[in-house]
Amino acid sequence: MTELQRLLLAYDQHRANSRPCALATVVEVLGSAYRRPGARMLVTDDGQLTGAISGGCLEGDARQRARQAIFRGEPALVTYDTRDEDDPRHGLGPGCQGVVRILLEPLDFAAPDNPMELLRGFAGHPEPAVLATVFETDASGLKAAVGQRVLLAANGALRGTPLLAAPLAEAARATLEQGKSQILDVETDAGPVRALLEILTPPLRLVVYGAGNDAQPLVHLAASLGWHITVVDGRPNLATVARFPEAAEVRIVPVRELETAVPDTGAYHVLLSHNYAYDLAALQILLPTSAPYIGLLGPRVKAGRLLEEPELGFSGVEIVDALHRLHSPIGLGLGGETPEEIALAIVAEIQAVKNGREPRHLRDTRAAIHADSPRDAHVTL
Repeated sequence: MTELQRLLLAYDQHRANSRPCALATVVEVLGSAYRRPGARMLVTDDGQLTGAISGGCLEGDARQRARQAIFRGEPALVTYDTRDEDDPRHGLGPGCQGVVRILLEPLDFAAPDNPMELLRGFAGHPEPAVLATVFETDASGLKAAVGQRVLLAANGALRGTPLLAAPLAEAARATLEQGKSQILDVETDAGPVRALLEILTPPLRLVVYGAGNDAQPLVHLAASLGWHITVVDGRPNLATVARFPEAAEVRIVPVRELETAVPDTGAYHVLLSHNYAYDLAALQILLPTSAPYIGLLGPRVKAGRLLEEPELGFSGVEIVDALHRLHSPIGLGLGGETPEEIALAIVAEIQAVKNGREPRHLRDTRAAIHADSPRDAHVTL
């Protein structure tokens, strides 16, 4: 279950019980912080928390301030400077050495475009979207603009505050094209506003070929990350929902039917069938596509033999390209032996490929941990 899914579940429970709550959102970070812009936490009027906006150092104070926002019925922007070693309020000490700005908003269950309902409108969509959140106005601006939002889907559909729809939608389109969240100063009819333009991405789609016992910990671990998982196998006794309750879909596909299957080219594919013919049929379908990741369980000699099969019809140049996209032996070299350890190595490799990262110890690099964090950009739209 993703963090967003957990928040929506808690929100629905609070609404059903008529329990007032507020949404705390990290909208800006300067320097280092545990969570980045877009991290969210729900706070009820009695202090119950769902989600996280830090590693635990800010939650206590943010809880109290969120409850005050619920009582007052209006949003508030709070700034935490964890660089101040003499500030005893949060028990931070040296802290994360950054400035974190958090927007606290009481939620109106009756409002169809409150923040949680806008996020619900995105959940389940297969394409990215952009959520534009106003968190600051100048002194002459409309205070009511704080917390107003516009959600732009990849198909151009818009939801949100009509007054801000045009300027924020234009900024959101540019953000969607760039593919990176950012913070912008935007000129609107309500005056200049500062907004977080946040890329919302759908869950990673994983297709697992093979329903053996070693696939179960992989599916379990991937599901804990909120990935959308499909399990495919030709053996009816293994490809069952009972064995893979966390998978979105379990399909019985005999090897002779793999050729007619239409692959999800945007998904990440893992071959765990332990069956040479099944792996060959799957590779015959997947390698010509643009699938970003194809992981094959087994030794290098197996992958080499498969690539030389006439059914694949590869030339020398094509083999080089296929090897670039094919990950075999599968997973990172973590020294794992058990199915659970191998699952961890596979998931870690997929995560690295997805984020375009070269796996290495963080202590061995000077690069920023969050290299793609929202950046400040002052433009007028």
